[in-house]
Amino acid sequence: MQPKQAWLTGKYILTAVVIVLLSILIFVKFAHDLRENQLERFDRTYIDWIQSNISPKLTIWMKGITLFGAFQTLFVLLPVSVSLMIWRKKKWEALFFVVAVTGGMLFNQLLKQIFERERPMLRRVVEETGYSFPSGHSMASIIFYGMLAMLFFMFVKSPVLKLVIAVTAGCLIIMIGVSRIYLGVHYPSDVIAGFAAGAAWLTVCGVGLQAVLVSRRS
Repeated sequence: MQPKQAWLTGKYILTAVVIVLLSILIFVKFAHDLRENQLERFDRTYIDWIQSNISPKLTIWMKGITLFGAFQTLFVLLPVSVSLMIWRKKKWEALFFVVAVTGGMLFNQLLKQIFERERPMLRRVVEETGYSFPSGHSMASIIFYGMLAMLFFMFVKSPVLKLVIAVTAGCLIIMIGVSRIYLGVHYPSDVIAGFAAGAAWLTVCGVGLQAVLVSRRS
C-alpha cells in the first residue's frame, strides 16, 4: 500500500471511530432517559411543534415521504440496487450493502424487543403496530440511503455531484424521520435514537467495505 493510501485509510478510520462513539453516546443517552422516564417533556415539545403544522395537503406529502423508509419499500429497492451492482461487477459492494441493510433491520427489531416502548397516542394520523424505540424507519433509512450515497461517492469524482448526492440523501433521511413524528407513530426520541443506531451500524459496515477494497488493491 502506498503511504498516501495508508494515510487516507488512517484518517478515514479515525473519523469513523469518532462517528461511531458519538452515535453510541447519543443512543445511550436517550435509552437511559427512556428507562428513567425523563423524555416526556422533550418529546412533547417537538411533537407539539411538528404536529402544529398538520394540514390535509401536508399529510398526503408526509405519507408519501414515509413510504421511502418502510421495510416493504426497501425490500423492493434492495434487490434492484444489488442486481445493478453485480451487473457492474461490484460484488463486494453488493455484499456489504445487503449486510448493512438486512443486519440493520434485524438489529432494530432486537432493540425494539429490548426496550418495549409503546407508540405515542397523542395525535395519531395513521395507525402503526409494534414497539416504538428506536424508530425502524429512521434507522433503516439512514442505513439504506446512507450506504447508497457512500457507494456513489466511490465512483463519482465531481465535488458538485458529490455535494448533490449528500444533500439529497441527507434531506430524504431527515424528512423520513420528521414524517414519523408528524404522523404520530413515533416520539422524537425514537427518531433520534434510530438515526444514532443506524449511523453507528452504517459506519461500521462502511469501514469494513473500505478495508476489503483497500486490501484487494494492495
